[in-house]
Amino acid sequence: MRMLYFAWVRERIGTGEEDTGPLPGVATVGELLAALAARSPRHAEALADRKAIRVAVNQDFATDETPVAPGDEVAIFPPVTGG
Repeated sequence: MRMLYFAWVRERIGTGEEDTGPLPGVATVGELLAALAARSPRHAEALADRKAIRVAVNQDFATDETPVAPGDEVAIFPPVTGG
């Protein structure tokens, strides 16, 4: 999967994108976030507060139950506010 990180998520992880390679046992966004958090202390810090991030899979907003598959593009970003 191709991971894209935006705003403070990118700053905390230390990169704007990465290829995760195969992630055995990962079939949903929730499982993906748990696997990413286990990758490094930087990932764990960035993903610690799940209410503070949003996820999109192939440019569609996603929930923890949204399926993910190899080849998907997954974006993680803070909630967007406007005014």
